[in-house]
Amino acid sequence: MKRRSDGITGNRQAGNWEERTPARTMLRAVGFSDGDFDKPLIAVAVPYTNGTPCNDHIRELGDILQKEIEAAGGKAIVFGTPVVSDGISMGTEAMKYSLVSREVIADAIELMTEGYQVDGVITLSGCDKTIPAALMPIPRNNLVGITLYGGSILPGLHGGEELNIISSFEAVGAHAAGHLDGGQLHQIECHACPGAGSCGGMYTANTMAAAIEAMGMSPPNSSSNMAANRDNDISPEKKGDVVASTRMLFTLLEKNITARDIMTRQAFENGLTVAWALGGSTNAVLHLLALAQEANVALSLADIEAITRKVPLLGNFKPSGRYLMNDLHHLGGMSMVIKLLLEGGYLHGECMTVTGKTLAENVIDAPALPDGQDIIYPLNQPLAPSGSHIRILRGNLAEEGCVLKQSGKELSTLRGPARVFNREEEALAAILGNRIVPGDIVVIRYEGPKGGPGMREMLSPSSALMGAGLGDSVTLITDGRFSGGTHGIMIGHIAPEAMVGSTLALVQEGDTITIDLERDELNLNVSESELGERKNRWRPPSKTSASGVLAKYARLVSSASEGAVTL
Repeated sequence: MKRRSDGITGNRQAGNWEERTPARTMLRAVGFSDGDFDKPLIAVAVPYTNGTPCNDHIRELGDILQKEIEAAGGKAIVFGTPVVSDGISMGTEAMKYSLVSREVIADAIELMTEGYQVDGVITLSGCDKTIPAALMPIPRNNLVGITLYGGSILPGLHGGEELNIISSFEAVGAHAAGHLDGGQLHQIECHACPGAGSCGGMYTANTMAAAIEAMGMSPPNSSSNMAANRDNDISPEKKGDVVASTRMLFTLLEKNITARDIMTRQAFENGLTVAWALGGSTNAVLHLLALAQEANVALSLADIEAITRKVPLLGNFKPSGRYLMNDLHHLGGMSMVIKLLLEGGYLHGECMTVTGKTLAENVIDAPALPDGQDIIYPLNQPLAPSGSHIRILRGNLAEEGCVLKQSGKELSTLRGPARVFNREEEALAAILGNRIVPGDIVVIRYEGPKGGPGMREMLSPSSALMGAGLGDSVTLITDGRFSGGTHGIMIGHIAPEAMVGSTLALVQEGDTITIDLERDELNLNVSESELGERKNRWRPPSKTSASGVLAKYARLVSSASEGAVTL
């Protein structure tokens, strides 16, 4: 379906203006005048909350955006959406609502763009799930639209060291292991997050912002521009992104370039390539699968696996590396990275973007990769070779697939005893209680899309393992997710999930599990006959979410191997 959108609000409104008199009457009450009814009607989605630094500045960005749209000759319909903070909800029951919020936000934006029959849309985003959610409804209904990331937070400073939110999570594990006293823990808590913006490493927010920019759906360099300065004022670069987004939206309206003109299969390959080259989050697998469904683009785990094998690791970013997005901003920004990958033949430069130009045209004037730095490695000397960041495994424990974040580390086939937990909290208590030892394989199940429900991120137990010094000797596997801030030996998104009676549900304490990295398999070393007997005895656990949004989500959500979308 190709959208009609030639800059006149009435083209998206039913009937002629005489028949629309009641609607005009109501709009006059909120400040519309005669001239406004001939202007393009632009939806502005503003996922603001003061409940997280990621989105604390988004309302101010929305105000600037509304003024820019109206100065450019449009009329804005401004609205908010829910925001669930991953960092604040992490390790609690509240985290079950995080991935669910992706679907709710996307649906809320669709309700507003279709309910008002707008001509175009600009969506803002900040915290992790707001980023894919802000884009999903644009290709879903093939709108003329742009999504704009609110930007990354500056690093915290304490004792001459830079800190970020993962410093706080890992400090908890270090404190529990006796490596950090209470006063030091408190100082890290107080200094890790200095103001507005999303988590600073190559975690999920920055990964998805970078991928979406590479896909052509946000302005050049917008993913690497900071949210605010040290005084916590909106940064000049981010204000510039708002101005650029407005200008670009009107270009798209004039040329009638819709989301599906931009979000092609080649664009998704560009997004995945940039995400993996930078050392991005495993959550990109889930979100890009979901976005592909919205854009009606065929993309599977097998396709993602094929792409990952070709991409070298160039970015030396936290959690596995040294640097934050702020360092890339000063180095030359995302346009520099895209230009580097284009010149190396890794990207499709002919793809259309929201500028109305191709990806290659956008970065003609981008700087070259500077010498004498170790933030972004050159293609001829990558930080790690192709296929050494994200790996897709299968096997009898993951017949539909699962995701291993290798991050360039040298890993070999692993085998160990299963330590089985049916909830994240049980595993965290065992780690903090020093009941997990080197060589163990921690299994956290019933945390998948249906089983959680909500597919929580396992950042608290994974960070506790790192803080306790077990990050290189203990493996954690789960049908839940991992934060982009996770590092260590972690395997997530196991599908089918335990809640549907998969092999993961049949694992018993002490069973041997093998992670075979020569064959890319995750296997439970138990005979088929024994698994059959266990399957006959298995009963799904009862869940407390008998009603409300979690129960609705559990009924509708698809497998993680399909993006965990609600069907």
